Amino acid sequence: MRIQRERVVEAAWTLVDEVGVEGLTMRSLAQALAIQAPSLYWHFPSKQVLLESMADALLEDVGRVREPKAAWDAVVRSVAGQLRRAFLGHRDGARVFAGTVVVSENTFRVSELLMEALGQGGLAPKEAGWATFALLDYVLGFTIEEQSFGAQPEEGPSVAERMRALATSRYPHVARAVEALVDTDFEARFAFGLELFISGLRGRRPKR
Repeated sequence: MRIQRERVVEAAWTLVDEVGVEGLTMRSLAQALAIQAPSLYWHFPSKQVLLESMADALLEDVGRVREPKAAWDAVVRSVAGQLRRAFLGHRDGARVFAGTVVVSENTFRVSELLMEALGQGGLAPKEAGWATFALLDYVLGFTIEEQSFGAQPEEGPSVAERMRALATSRYPHVARAVEALVDTDFEARFAFGLELFISGLRGRRPKR
């Protein structure tokens, strides 16, 4: 039985949402699709190739619309926010993407949008390229931590409780900021880090 590639990717994400990325295997995916494993290998010779296609699918709706006269920093904010929402759209979404190096139309389309905006902001091509990867790294790292923080243990103290206990017992500087560290207003925390990133980019723009 031949099966469509897009259907396999969709089923893989459904399985990850249920059992996490560690629970995704080619065998379990074939069982979920009610097909024989060789049908999967027709499209995806390995799990890594499957993960790359899953990562690419996350970017399908990112950066599709841009205001023609939008300022460069507005584009950076918009794309960063869209990336975060895309990674949060699935369990372990950021972890799946972080474990791949995807060369595809979607990744290049989003990169082109960011590099064009950064170039208009005054950055040279090298800096625009590095800044694009740095932005992706920030969004991925933040989202991985965000999703991990929400995965509380079934028994025992929560992550926040353990952080408070250790900080107040031995680390006075951390203790003074511990409530900020355990703050679950991830929207505000993400925006704060993003503004730091954008401020750093402004500092690298050529003086006029």
